[in-house]
Amino acid sequence: METIQQIRCGSANCFLIRNDTAGILVDTGRERYRDAVLNACIGTPIRLIVLTHGHVDHVQNAAFLSKELHTPIAMHRDDIPLLEDNWQQPLSSSGFLGGLMLSATKRSFRCDNIPPFSPNVLLDHGDSLSFYGFDVRVVALPGHTRGSIGLTVGETSMIVGDAMMNLFRPRPSLLYHNRVMLLRSIRKINALAPQTIYFGHGRPAQMKK
Repeated sequence: METIQQIRCGSANCFLIRNDTAGILVDTGRERYRDAVLNACIGTPIRLIVLTHGHVDHVQNAAFLSKELHTPIAMHRDDIPLLEDNWQQPLSSSGFLGGLMLSATKRSFRCDNIPPFSPNVLLDHGDSLSFYGFDVRVVALPGHTRGSIGLTVGETSMIVGDAMMNLFRPRPSLLYHNRVMLLRSIRKINALAPQTIYFGHGRPAQMKK
């Protein structure tokens, strides 16, 4: 049976999915948090690093952690262009809080770099990670970015990346590349009806039935 550990990296989260023998690291955080993420993985053989999308706050440590953990990196092909330039997919925002977040995000896109790497594994909707020993499936959740993905873990939990955020309450992402696609992804999450959702930003939440 899998467990999920949240690793807080400032305003963003990484997650360590563990079973009895190994782990999968989901997202990698910013450079200043790389030792915290690495230390959380010590003692657990990491079979795979999964990136929910290509924004710098989720992938900046991917090259470093892949080397240190001797672990392949997996993501959706549609976000590979973001690894060279986060401006490749312009973002819009919703509401006052979303506007503040968008300003901070644009500043990050201008100032922060992503150490180069190429994903070893390309993931798509419906892919199973049973090859790595985990009851985990990939769910395509485009909208925040074109290649955003989530992961169902077992029968009751889901990691949604930045498709949703838990800022004061669980809600669709306030930042999006394509709002129509984002809302379709939210309906997909609702249809899966996970009991617990783990967000790229904010604390995990128990969802009402």
